[in-house]
Amino acid sequence: MLNIADTLHRWYSEPRPYALATVVGVQGSAPLPLGTSLAVDADGNAVGSISGGCVEGAVYDLCQRLLDGGGRAQRARFGYSDDDAFAVGLTCGGELDVFVQRIDPAGLPHLADALAAIVDGRPTAVAQVVDGPEDLLGRMVYVDGADDTPHRDDLPGALSRQLTAQAQALLHTGRTALVELGGDAVTCPQRLSVLVHVRASRPRMLVFGAVDFAAALSQAGRFLGYRVTVCDARPVFATPARFPHADEVVVDWPHRYLGRTPLDARTAVCVLTHDPKFDVPVLREALALPVGYVGAMGSRRTHDHRMRLLREAGVSDEQLARLRSPIGLDLGARSPEETAVSVVAEILATRHETTGLPLSGLTGPIHEAPRLPKSKDLHMFLSQRMAKP
Repeated sequence: MLNIADTLHRWYSEPRPYALATVVGVQGSAPLPLGTSLAVDADGNAVGSISGGCVEGAVYDLCQRLLDGGGRAQRARFGYSDDDAFAVGLTCGGELDVFVQRIDPAGLPHLADALAAIVDGRPTAVAQVVDGPEDLLGRMVYVDGADDTPHRDDLPGALSRQLTAQAQALLHTGRTALVELGGDAVTCPQRLSVLVHVRASRPRMLVFGAVDFAAALSQAGRFLGYRVTVCDARPVFATPARFPHADEVVVDWPHRYLGRTPLDARTAVCVLTHDPKFDVPVLREALALPVGYVGAMGSRRTHDHRMRLLREAGVSDEQLARLRSPIGLDLGARSPEETAVSVVAEILATRHETTGLPLSGLTGPIHEAPRLPKSKDLHMFLSQRMAKP
């Protein structure tokens, strides 16, 4: 529902009942991820998408039937077949599980608070029961990321507490996910499937080194939704005018700033100075922290020299194995802009635990992670790559 929160918030304020269809399961290749929603109001207005077009008509009809007949929440599966691929199937060959429920603003007042928080850009999690006992289907718990507390909900106390804990955990990782609960006498005798919609704070990209490459990387990072900080100890270079796409420009020693700034497992640290007096202290600090990515710019020779200095500074081999250096994927990048694409591509591949190899050289579903290649695929690709002049 996060993809259409603005419209849903407006419909709530009018108030206007609507049917909400949400992707709650994906098998094989599918164009859109868990939690993506389409909504239809009583006048037939539709907003959002769940498949990029190939099953929208069937889901739209299902939403209208639910609104017209006041039916109960339900799940439907849409998959590919030779007979109906262009009618109600996915042309990409995957399968979608879709949960559809009627939303009446008066019946879920706490959802209004959640939608308002999402629209305002506040960290928010909404746990939605999408499978289980009929009397619990569609019920929700809203967790405010600012204080990790549950807001109003209509669930039994023990179940509400467990859902809140799940929502809090996923909120901290910034990930929407389907979780399984229940099956016990305390929370719920029957098993439940709960989709936790998460709108987390923006992940951080910390760029150390106020150089031309940093200007291009800050623009690419912001485009991908990162909150970008450029930091350098030299005030003549670290100015907002030189980095208009950065959210903040900090004049400080990189290692000192890194040691005092908030970060998490989604944080990307990019060291672009290739100057040992900056690189070694900040990399020693970064490699000891639970961040998601640490990369450093420099030639092979610079990298080898840097590794020796880091070992002398007490950095362990296990920590050094986390370092991406030279930074970026092999795209043949030359300009700062091309290099920025190379770096953010590696950050994405690291975050999603994928190979960074061409999709044409791999087998299996495109949208399934991790997508590590079979050994023969990898061997063939590398052999072809190395054989090129």
